[in-house]
Amino acid sequence: MRYQVYLFDLDGTLLDTLSDLTAATNAALAAYGCPARTREEVKGFVGNGIRLLIERAAPAGTPYLEEIFSEFRTYYAAHCFDHTRPYPGVEDMLREIVRRGGKAGIVSNKADFAVQELTGRFFKGLVQAAAGENEGAGIRKKPAPDLVYSVLGRLGEDGTGAVYVGDSEVDIQTAKNAGLPCISVTWGFKTREFLLANGATRLVDRPEEICR
Repeated sequence: MRYQVYLFDLDGTLLDTLSDLTAATNAALAAYGCPARTREEVKGFVGNGIRLLIERAAPAGTPYLEEIFSEFRTYYAAHCFDHTRPYPGVEDMLREIVRRGGKAGIVSNKADFAVQELTGRFFKGLVQAAAGENEGAGIRKKPAPDLVYSVLGRLGEDGTGAVYVGDSEVDIQTAKNAGLPCISVTWGFKTREFLLANGATRLVDRPEEICR
C-alpha cells in the first residue's frame, strides 16, 4: 500500500448523495415558490458547501436565501439516508485499508452534522475521523487546508504518508493547499476531462485502485 493515511471527500467520492441532495434542494426551493432544479444542475452546484449550493440553485436576486438555506438543512437532516449509498467497491476498499494497518478519515464541505450521521451509518469501524463544514468555529472550509489538518490531528498524524482523495477541482486545490498528493476519482460529480483540465495528476476509475 503506497500510503498509510487516506483522507477522503464524501459526496461524489465515498457516497452517491446526489438524489437526496436534489430532493432537499427542490423541497427548499418549492417552500419559497422557486422553480425546481434538475439532478444534473444540482450535480454542478455541489462541492463548496450547502450555502453556495443554495445560492447557485435559487433564482438570482431572491430575498429568501437564508430561509431556503434553513429549509434545506431541516429537510436534509430528515432525509439524508433516503437514497444515499456508498459507491460500489468503496466499503471493500476501506476494509482493505484497515486490514493493512492504514487509517482513513473524511474531510467534507458538507454540514458537519450530516457528515457525522452519514459516516456513522455507512462507515462505522472503517473511518477513524470525520469533519464537515464548521466555519462557525473558525475552521475554514475546503479548499483551505483547515479541515485536513483537523482530521489529521484527530488521527494522530502529521501528514507524512498521507494522501487526499476526491472527485472535484475543490479537492485538487485542497490537497495542494495542505501539501498532500491527490488522487482524483472519475465516478463522482465531475468528468475525467474536467478533472484533468483542473490539475488532476492521478486518476482512478475504481475504488480498489486507490489502495494499490
